[in-house]
Amino acid sequence: MFHKEGAKIILGSVIVTVALILLADYIIPAQLHWLKTFVQVVMLVFLIIVLQFFRNPKRNVDAIEDHLILAPVDGKVVVIEEVFEPEYFKDKRLMVSIFMSPINVHVTRYALNGMVKYSKYHPGKYLVAWHPKASEENERTTVVIDNPVFGEVMYRQIAGALAKRIVNYAKEGQRAIQGEDAGFIKFGSRVDLYLPLGTKLNVELKQKAKGNKTVIAIK
Repeated sequence: MFHKEGAKIILGSVIVTVALILLADYIIPAQLHWLKTFVQVVMLVFLIIVLQFFRNPKRNVDAIEDHLILAPVDGKVVVIEEVFEPEYFKDKRLMVSIFMSPINVHVTRYALNGMVKYSKYHPGKYLVAWHPKASEENERTTVVIDNPVFGEVMYRQIAGALAKRIVNYAKEGQRAIQGEDAGFIKFGSRVDLYLPLGTKLNVELKQKAKGNKTVIAIK
């Protein structure tokens, strides 16, 4: 199953791959069979990479719970620290950052239930996603969800060096349902969660997170 955000890129990649495979078969002489095979294999690998990047595995939440915050994306937990959040809260929050490599699923899912209180897109740079200034200077979206147990929780989609488009489905006044698609980041990125200080975490640094399955915090 593939995400709808990849439809045009997947279609274009299939057309280009098929065209180049047929072209290689037509123009490369028979005595250069190794070159023909190399070109065709490279194109197939390219297509496989594109397909796996836009995959959208079906992952139902086991049980929707207000007292749980689930991982919004697949990736690795790279930061757990108290930081000052200047955009919305303007005070200290507990930040949990999940970095997505190009081979991870890049669907962003709602980590918790609640009402969308704030949703804003920021144009910006394309520093590598793990850069300390990425959360402030890169292209990003900021979303705040008001949850009945945790209160207001923010998540931020951050573009990386390869990411050229962030898709955000959250709209102010809309209800966020834990586990449903909240957006997509194309080609490399990270997602930061900003939680109230004192939140009991269920993850640690360098742990692999799985969207809709790994419990980030519990109350």
